[in-house]
Amino acid sequence: MNVPTSDQKRLVIVGATGMVGGYALRYALQNAAVGSVTAIVRRKLGISHPKLQEVLHRDFADCSALAEALSGQDGAVFCLGAYTGAVPDVELRTITVDYTIEFARVLRGSSPNAAFSFLSGSGADQTGRSRMPFARYKGEAEKALLAAGFPRVYLFRPAYIYPVEPRKEPNFSYRLLRSIYPVFRMLFPNQVIRADDLAGAMVEAAVQKTAESESRVFENRDIRAMVESIHLAGEHQ
Repeated sequence: MNVPTSDQKRLVIVGATGMVGGYALRYALQNAAVGSVTAIVRRKLGISHPKLQEVLHRDFADCSALAEALSGQDGAVFCLGAYTGAVPDVELRTITVDYTIEFARVLRGSSPNAAFSFLSGSGADQTGRSRMPFARYKGEAEKALLAAGFPRVYLFRPAYIYPVEPRKEPNFSYRLLRSIYPVFRMLFPNQVIRADDLAGAMVEAAVQKTAESESRVFENRDIRAMVESIHLAGEHQ
């Protein structure tokens, strides 16, 4: 495994076997600003890379065993989650809220100065008043992260995430949106974001060089603007 230079960042990614997390992993491994990537996964990734350290961890209800692996990290990209309807409501809250809070607890103890990029969702409601369980649970997780003590917390609230690569869609709504994506993107550009673009923005936020303490919410429009800035910066390098 590579040893990061003094100006490179150590990044941990949770959910790297998922759609957005998978793109975040690829983006981080290709990013010169990232010196090492620790992927916390429940099943093997099946890839190898000089920057990559893979840590198998199956029970996110207790992340205490991850304390050593999470030591000395500069940032985290947290993409662990479940689709509404894919699991019972009780399990959805456990995955969305409890797992996030437990991971953040251990990361904060091991790397208190780490930045935290969190994959939330459009409509996330920190007041807990939303009628949509997904919105309430994402809002509850957001609120907990903001109170966890991390110096920098970035909450990403994408609308429809376009998968980019073919996959088995989780429900009818996603199948429909994928089929009409070209038209939907043209009519409602701020209601869609590519999975790879979203992942890149989350990584960039976690590894950006800043001495400031800040907490920011990126709605879908903000994520698109950030992606445009990343692309422009890449063109001028």
